[in-house]
Amino acid sequence: MIYFDFAATTPLDRDAAEVYVKVATEYFGNTQSLHDIGSQSQFLLENCREELANIFGIDKKGLYFTSGGSEGNFLAIEALLSAPLKSGKHIIAGMAEHSSVHGVLKRLKQDGYEVTLIPFNSNGLIDLDLVLNSIRPETILITLQHVNSEIGSIQPIEEMAKIANANKIHFHSDFVQSFGKINVKNIAPLVSSFSFSGHKIYGPKGIGGVYINPNFSWEPFFPGGSHESGFRPGTVNVPAVAAMTAAAQKIIGRLEEDQTKFQSLRKAFIEALKPVKEWVDIYQADDDRQLANIIGLRISGIEGQWMMLECNRLGFAISTGSACQIGMQTPAKVTEALGLEKDEAKEFIRISLGSSSTIEEVVKLGETVVSIVESFKRLP
Repeated sequence: MIYFDFAATTPLDRDAAEVYVKVATEYFGNTQSLHDIGSQSQFLLENCREELANIFGIDKKGLYFTSGGSEGNFLAIEALLSAPLKSGKHIIAGMAEHSSVHGVLKRLKQDGYEVTLIPFNSNGLIDLDLVLNSIRPETILITLQHVNSEIGSIQPIEEMAKIANANKIHFHSDFVQSFGKINVKNIAPLVSSFSFSGHKIYGPKGIGGVYINPNFSWEPFFPGGSHESGFRPGTVNVPAVAAMTAAAQKIIGRLEEDQTKFQSLRKAFIEALKPVKEWVDIYQADDDRQLANIIGLRISGIEGQWMMLECNRLGFAISTGSACQIGMQTPAKVTEALGLEKDEAKEFIRISLGSSSTIEEVVKLGETVVSIVESFKRLP
């Protein structure tokens, strides 16, 4: 089986796995314990926090460890709402946000918040003028995914941060798909908060983090917790934090190399689809606004789930969208944001590339997709 679903999750890096085992067996103390074993664990945790803060270019005082991106999005949004820059109950969000963001927005609407969802243009990008026109005096939060997890479009976070700052609006961004794929050091300090995840960068599952600008005096959603300055309850998973930090150091060190590689692989895959290009729609932005390793497309007349199962039968693992909502059997959120019709939305598939992907594999996948399409189109 050849894996092309790296946007859903990545295999654990071997070096990160070694770090995990070493820390789990030698630095197993609870970071809140006052004895030396606990202090050693706390010292290691703070070293990891400082290293990740340096990678992001942020103040380590605002960095908190969570169980992953979904929890991070939830807790970050709740923290910002507990410390608004002005009064109001209006939120602006991207229509294609991750399901964890839509989940908290749905609950907030029940608590009296109003939510305006912003669609994408044909290139998969947010229209800044539309955001500006949606801002009201009572708008207190904007939340926008940095890189869309289903088509890989890169949103203009720097410009959005300026808009939010000028209007005294908190700005949260989901960095789960961008961290480790593109340099976020210049934009991370500009937002009110951001989330990231370990298992998207060849680290362990069940670990991630949130940055909240330390100038904001937020209130914990779960009161009474002593870990992570009260940001979340539960003993900190120090082995996973250390392994995620090791994975982050490794992937950040090869950013340019990976970007060049994925651009070549993307071009090779798209080139392989040329025999059936009349039936293929690829949703992408211009090169400077496109993450090369995520390819979102649809094939006219063929349901994405059927294409995924056929590819699986032939030895390729691809996806029909975000793994966090596939189980709900609903179309990928991005298809709604792009304005696709219901039948078109069902045709969406996602191919995502990773460190082990090769030119030979992507060409083979492209040729397999072509053969599936040609066989399907010949059916009466």
